[in-house]
Amino acid sequence: MTRSAVFAPYEIIEGDRKRGIVLLGDHAKRALPDEYGDLGLPPAEFQRHIAYDIGVEQVTRKLATLLGAPAVLANFSRLLIDPNRGEDDPTLIRQLYDGTVVPGNYPMTPEERERRLDNYYRPYHDAVGAMVSSVARESGKAPFLFSVHSFTPVMQGYVRPWHVGLLWDSDDRAIRPLIELLAEDGTLTVGDNEPYDGALRGDTMFKHAIVNGYAHALIEIRQDLIADDATAEDWAIRLAPIVDAVNARPDIHEVKLFGSRTGPV
Repeated sequence: MTRSAVFAPYEIIEGDRKRGIVLLGDHAKRALPDEYGDLGLPPAEFQRHIAYDIGVEQVTRKLATLLGAPAVLANFSRLLIDPNRGEDDPTLIRQLYDGTVVPGNYPMTPEERERRLDNYYRPYHDAVGAMVSSVARESGKAPFLFSVHSFTPVMQGYVRPWHVGLLWDSDDRAIRPLIELLAEDGTLTVGDNEPYDGALRGDTMFKHAIVNGYAHALIEIRQDLIADDATAEDWAIRLAPIVDAVNARPDIHEVKLFGSRTGPV
């Protein structure tokens, strides 16, 4: 876990906005602002998936370099507030997460909840929105949003069989070719809306892609496959030509409103 006296809620990785791609890392980091200390948790908890998505920062940075594309990373731990949730989601600020009680999140006053939204969550989403708008303007076309996440090999005793999964709601323009291209590697077990369902109202893809009619995909890579710099780089190298091929498809850069399985958009 890192600390900074002046805490920026997001990081921009610059790239060629004319490429029409925006990379996102909602859970890339595990830092906390000084004022929150360690939220009452021991250091070991910040090595776990409850604090961040292991390997995602390294994959996203390398992928941005290989694609020459810009990226936006959230700088704060999901334990502070989860940027990949709607503002009214009950798991926005977790008090219990995968067996761990988070003392610094209980009790949670309405004032403190609003403070975290204003200081961290909303500035991150403002930065994502600004980047998406900038890429649309400079490329002259609807941008393709590609969000990088990772998942634990085992959850609540269940051994997850997938190496990688693609999450989506109703727009499958990017998903189908991504699944097909990944499946060409016969060593990979590829999940379709696994290990989670991609229909999550108010999440990052909903806010910035679905409501705008922009093609998008959320990829989940198993954490043991990207747990160090070398393996994370290998996965970025594997993904770069695949993402590039999907980005080259003309239908990816059209505005199409597919709606959401969660209800009216």
